[in-house]
Amino acid sequence: MSLPVVAIVGRPNVGKSSLLNCIARRMIGIVDPTPGVTRDRVSTVCNVNDVYFELVDTGGFGIEDHDNLTVHVEQQIRYAIIQAALILFVVDARESVTPLDEEVARLLRRHDRRVLLVANKVDQFNVEPLIGEFHKLGFGGALPVSAHHNIGRRELLERIAKVVGPLSSGAVEDPVMKIAVVGKRNSGKSTFINSIAGEERVIVSEVPGTTRDAVDVRFEKDGRQLLVIDTAGVRKKNKMTTDIEFYGFVRAQRSITRADVVLLFIDAAEPVSQVDKKLASFIADNDKPCILVVNKWDLAKGQAATSDYEEYLTKMLPEVDYAPISTITAKEGRGVMATIDLATSLFKQARTRVGTARLNEVLEAAKEQRSASPRRGNKAVRIYYGTQVGTTPPTVVVFVNKPDLIRDDYRRFLLNRLREHLPFPEVPIRLVFRSRRRDTLPAGVADS
Repeated sequence: MSLPVVAIVGRPNVGKSSLLNCIARRMIGIVDPTPGVTRDRVSTVCNVNDVYFELVDTGGFGIEDHDNLTVHVEQQIRYAIIQAALILFVVDARESVTPLDEEVARLLRRHDRRVLLVANKVDQFNVEPLIGEFHKLGFGGALPVSAHHNIGRRELLERIAKVVGPLSSGAVEDPVMKIAVVGKRNSGKSTFINSIAGEERVIVSEVPGTTRDAVDVRFEKDGRQLLVIDTAGVRKKNKMTTDIEFYGFVRAQRSITRADVVLLFIDAAEPVSQVDKKLASFIADNDKPCILVVNKWDLAKGQAATSDYEEYLTKMLPEVDYAPISTITAKEGRGVMATIDLATSLFKQARTRVGTARLNEVLEAAKEQRSASPRRGNKAVRIYYGTQVGTTPPTVVVFVNKPDLIRDDYRRFLLNRLREHLPFPEVPIRLVFRSRRRDTLPAGVADS
């Protein structure tokens, strides 16, 4: 479903990301005094009195990017302008019109789009002396706002709704599935995103750390709305040299927690790193379905058999030993949509519920397979019965006489049996042991 786009455009450090956060009423874009923090198009869906639109933040026009990405940033700005039904041209009310403001104005006039001039950083009531000069940019009077202090938000939203209201087609369908794409720097995450989107939705560069924000990309597959979240590449904590890198790491963690399925990108051309292990642990700690996406497989497949590489990953990342492996070459689009299909399968597995009778059949078979129960001295564990009490992740409670006697090896044994015989073999299972007396068994469950 296509929504009208409202693009936020302006020179560096006029408060575009702050305005995005102000309108959306939540932290989406990174706000930092360092010029040029935003590079990609960062977007979110907004609703103003049942008028829905996609709000898109862009990088600062004219920024001299330290990593020589200026051309890429400005290309992203142009993409946003071309797609926009309305452009919020943001200027700094505390400063006079600058040459870069005038350059942005010329760019907008060439594209012939509806433009609303927004004077940000207005922190006093008598604003006319501050913003009158901006008339000469050619877009009428500037609307005074303060994104930081939430001043002028209501009038700004009313102006936006007036323009995009006739273009909005009602409520937006929530994504069926949210997929977070995480990994260390330069593992190919943004290339993967662009392959799905069918356009340069995010900047791809050999420069490490190109992506800084978490970028949401909506797309449709088989008639269903899906959301893929691109995240900043993660590096070791002791190598994070700026607040921006730390913000990117925190957003990667938040993306994992809000996702239904996580794609952990592994660079096939490099050994598994401490960053890979740290991300795998965080994914496992949050009970998230995960795919180990081995990118750049074209560089490694001649050096190692797929089965050997899978064994290597299982050994190096035991926290997510349940995770299936997908080998891809994102640059050429190989395996990209198959990975999305696999994510859909995991999404379904995590929401599967099995009956108590079937679950206890598996537990009984497991008891017979491993007759020696965990014990301490002359005390042995007796399994009475189990029941599934939740999904996402599948959560199984097993009632026993002595929960404190359950060792990690026996827990792993039962988890493996559950994965082997129940319809959620590739997702995390939360297994809980509780005490239950023999005389409280449910009807139909035998004591053995």
